[in-house]
Amino acid sequence: MHRPIPHPLALAILAGMLQLPAQAALNAVDPGAYVPANGGFPAWYQDSHGRTLDLCLTKAVSSRVAGAPGAPSYMCTLLPTPGVFDDTQPIVFPGNFPDEAFWFTADAAIVDAARGIDLGYGAAVEAAFAADEPVDGDQVSFARVRIRVDVPSAGTYVITHPYGVEVFDVPAGGRRAINMTRDIGIAGAGDFSGALKGDVGPFLRSVNGPYTEGSERFIGDPNLEERVTGSPFNTNFVRIEGPGGLDLRTELFAVSGKLSEVALATPLMPQRSTYSRHTENGDLRAQQDIFVMAPPPPASVTLTSQTPNLNLSEANGTGAWYGQSVLDPAAGTVLTLSADNSVAIPSSSLTSTNVALTDLVTITQAQYRLSTGELTLVASSSDETTPPVLTARTGNGTLIGNLSGNGAVKTLSTSLSPIPPAKVQVTSANGGSDSEDVVLVP
Repeated sequence: MHRPIPHPLALAILAGMLQLPAQAALNAVDPGAYVPANGGFPAWYQDSHGRTLDLCLTKAVSSRVAGAPGAPSYMCTLLPTPGVFDDTQPIVFPGNFPDEAFWFTADAAIVDAARGIDLGYGAAVEAAFAADEPVDGDQVSFARVRIRVDVPSAGTYVITHPYGVEVFDVPAGGRRAINMTRDIGIAGAGDFSGALKGDVGPFLRSVNGPYTEGSERFIGDPNLEERVTGSPFNTNFVRIEGPGGLDLRTELFAVSGKLSEVALATPLMPQRSTYSRHTENGDLRAQQDIFVMAPPPPASVTLTSQTPNLNLSEANGTGAWYGQSVLDPAAGTVLTLSADNSVAIPSSSLTSTNVALTDLVTITQAQYRLSTGELTLVASSSDETTPPVLTARTGNGTLIGNLSGNGAVKTLSTSLSPIPPAKVQVTSANGGSDSEDVVLVP
């Protein structure tokens, strides 16, 4: 899967796609300095589960799978390239260095000759060069998802994989009728942060690992096909569904990645911290809802800014944590959260972060009447007892005005002519915000 045609820097998305909701994939990248021993690339990437992988350049071999003459069973995905990289010689940059190297790879296959299906799947966090061959100053990195499938006939095919769901409308069957490569992160040479925004991560890892070879540890053995864990959606498989009741899947992957010895803080990524309050039968009802991404158990996430502390919960091993407090917050409350992953990764230090607690704003109507040029907005705040001021702006930030009303639900009708806004945003004086596409009516 990782000796591609075309070259890995070519981005070819040859089908329509349906993605699951965006996930916190990778958390951090080595900020430098970048040294020749790593080809001028970052030494490591860390995922949102706290695992940190080095650029995999070691020639350690598997103690589980024997190699063949000229084809050692490397624990890293090392790809010899004639005239560029000779794996039998020492790795030296730039004279004998891989034109492709990897922090992480995960490959899977589904072959059913009777059904005419031959599927290859690959996910990777990859190091490459803008000019194909190793040249200092041309280093780039990216997160890749690649799917290539021979299918027997036209139709709609749905492929579920650890990092999302793709839907392909195939006009005709044949070899590589499905051919998708999505590379995210390629930016200017020397900028390695783009891969953090890709689809790949957290890193899949063998359920039987980690594996140790000498003094080095690996999340999997790429010479084996094994079950894995780590999907942010709990889809630790590849599945293809299609015409005629086609439904095939595999849970077996070949995974590579060298665990780093660098000591990093536990990832902690706040997603939402909102409060609501209302009066019921004369009594105040208040709650605070906290959502964060952090490593799954045995890690722990705690709200430490209240007494007693509140332990957040995680249900399915994806790293999505939630907690609810029934305390009534004061205006401008700032929460303090901590995450500890030292049980799973002893070198991981505790992380604490402060997040603002805001109300939850919801736009229930955003309508523009073309015949009159009138924009109508209806929005509400989750703070029903002391409703804050709600202010509307267009998607580009132009002020529209304040919504009016005595309660938590407020409205605004105003003339915006002759061009309707594509989007509107309503923000609260208490920090909440919501954006919606404007619905156009005659």
